[in-house]
Amino acid sequence: MEEQRSPGKPFDISKWEVQRAWGKVRANKGAPGVDDVSIAEFEKNLKGNLYKIWNRMSSGAYFPPPVKAVEIPRAGGGARLLGVPTIADRVAQTVVAARIEAAAEPVFHGDSYGYRPRRGALDAVGACRERCQQYGWVIDLDVQKFFDSVPWDLIVKAVEAHVALPWVILYVKRWLAAPVEMPDGAVQERDRGTPQGSAVSPVIANLFMHYAFDVWMAREFPDCPFERYADDAVVHCRTERRARQVLAALEVRMEQVGLRLHPDKTKIVYCRDGNRRQDYEGPVSFDFLGYTFRARAVRSRHGEVFTGFGPAVSGKALARMSETIAAWNLKSHVGLTWRQLAQWIGPVIRGWMAYYGRFYRSELYPLLARINFHIQQWAQAKYRRLRPHKALLAAWERVTGQYPGLFPQWRWVTWSWR
Repeated sequence: MEEQRSPGKPFDISKWEVQRAWGKVRANKGAPGVDDVSIAEFEKNLKGNLYKIWNRMSSGAYFPPPVKAVEIPRAGGGARLLGVPTIADRVAQTVVAARIEAAAEPVFHGDSYGYRPRRGALDAVGACRERCQQYGWVIDLDVQKFFDSVPWDLIVKAVEAHVALPWVILYVKRWLAAPVEMPDGAVQERDRGTPQGSAVSPVIANLFMHYAFDVWMAREFPDCPFERYADDAVVHCRTERRARQVLAALEVRMEQVGLRLHPDKTKIVYCRDGNRRQDYEGPVSFDFLGYTFRARAVRSRHGEVFTGFGPAVSGKALARMSETIAAWNLKSHVGLTWRQLAQWIGPVIRGWMAYYGRFYRSELYPLLARINFHIQQWAQAKYRRLRPHKALLAAWERVTGQYPGLFPQWRWVTWSWR
C-alpha cells in the first residue's frame, strides 16, 4: 500500500482509501458472501486482495458479484431478506460510501439520525420524547418494503446532486444492478431497490430520503417537526386535523417517488397524558426504534408523580431479548467459571442496558431479573451444594455483594425473577 494515488488509471482512488475501508469492514465483522470467503480467509492474503480491489476500481474494471440473500426472522412473524456482499465487495462499497458521505453529510437535515456520524437511534428517541410533550398528535410512518422498492433513477439522481466523481456514479449503478443469490441458490435479477445489509445502501438510501421526505417536509409542513431514522419516521402535529392533512399529502408524496406507506402499520396516534384527555377511538401508543411511546406514570425532580407520554423498551424488543436468553441455555454450560460466563453474556447484557435502559429503565428490570434466574439455575447445575433454595440464596447474596460488577445487570438488579 506504499503508493498513495493511482498513476496511469482513469479514476483517482487512493490506496489508503481502500486500506481504511478494510479497517471498517474488519471491525464490523460479518458473514461471508457468495464466495464463502470469511474475513479471516481474506486476511491471509490481505495485501494482494486489497491491491486487486484498488487496481480494478481505479481502472473502472470492478464489477460486483451477486449479493447473498439471507432470511432474517421478523419480530411480528415471517422473514425479511438481508443482502450479504462478499468481503471484497464490502471493502469496495465502503470506499464509495465514504466519498458519498463526505459530500452529503453537510446538507443532511438536522432530524435525520440514521447511519450518520455522531448521531444514533437514541438521539432520535430522545428528540421524539421531547416533542411528544409539546405536540398532541403523531403520525407513525411505515414505508412498505422501502429497501426492496426504492427506484434506481431517483437514487442516482440524488447521488449526482452531490458527487461529481464519475467513478462513484458508475459503481453505485453497478451495485444497484447486482443480482441476488437467493437461499435456494437461484440468482435473481432486480430492477429496483438496494440490498439491505450492503455497505453502500445506508448512505444512498439516506440521500434518497433526504429529498423524498426531509426536504419536502421542511418545505411543505414547516410546522410539523419529525425524526427520521433511515425509512422509519415520526411526524408531530398540533391537531388531529393537521395530522390527517399531512398524512394524506405524505401518501401522495410517497407514490410520487415510487414508494408506498404501509396501509396497516402507518397510523395517527394521540399522545394522551395527564393534560391531554380528549376522547379518541384510535391508537394512543406507537413503537419507534425499539421503544414504545405511551402514557406512563412519571416522577418529577421534586418527587411528584404525574402522567406523562414517553418511551420505554417495547414488548417486541423484550420478546427478542427473552428469546436470546433462552437460547443461551446457561445451565448446560456448567464447565464455565463465573468469570467465563460473565465474559460470554456480559457484553450482550451491557449493550441491552445501554440502549433500552436510557429511558424509563425500570421497564427493563424484569428482564434483567430473569437473567439472574438463569444464572442461578446455572449455579445450581454446577454446584450440587447450592441445590437447596436456602443455600442458593445465601451464596447469591454473598457473590453479588462481593463482586457487584461481575455481571452488568447487578448494578441495577440483583433480585431474581421466579
